[in-house]
Amino acid sequence: MQRQGSGGSAVIRFRAAGGVLLLAHLVLVAWLTLRPLDVPWVTAANLEPLAGIKADLALGPVHAARRIGEGLLLLAPLGILLPMTGGRLAVSPWASLARTVATGALLSLGIELLQTAVPGQVVDVDSLLLNTSGVALAHLLVVPAGRARLRRRRSGRAAGPRKERGALLREEASQGRTPTIPRVGIAP
Repeated sequence: MQRQGSGGSAVIRFRAAGGVLLLAHLVLVAWLTLRPLDVPWVTAANLEPLAGIKADLALGPVHAARRIGEGLLLLAPLGILLPMTGGRLAVSPWASLARTVATGALLSLGIELLQTAVPGQVVDVDSLLLNTSGVALAHLLVVPAGRARLRRRRSGRAAGPRKERGALLREEASQGRTPTIPRVGIAP
């Protein structure tokens, strides 16, 4: 059994809160993107990258900002919530970004594929690009700074009074050899 250390319960609460928020966000995204729409006509599916963004820009800056902003913000909280549910402070920033963006892209792709079966919803490759970009931007803007802040806070707590650190070290000291069962050899 692995010990949690002095901040074990805080890490568990942090991860649990991240999991609950992640689940709530995914339910909201599913409700927004997978509910049937009652519309008189539906546009054709957009399978050409950036064609929808170009069309939005042609309609004017206000309309384009609204549509592009919606695409960026739909899955952006995943960029923060996915690392939060992982609960790791000491992790490579590039590996964390790659895992988070890949997960966001796969979720966005899953939503687009599920939309093919929903009346009134249309597949749009630009929404896949915008959703993935939103996840990456949110991750880059929040997660590295948040992890650095938590590491500073944790190292400040670790440099506390000497008595507490000594008691903690005595508690976690080695307890001797692991007992073995006689006449049982080690597997090859």
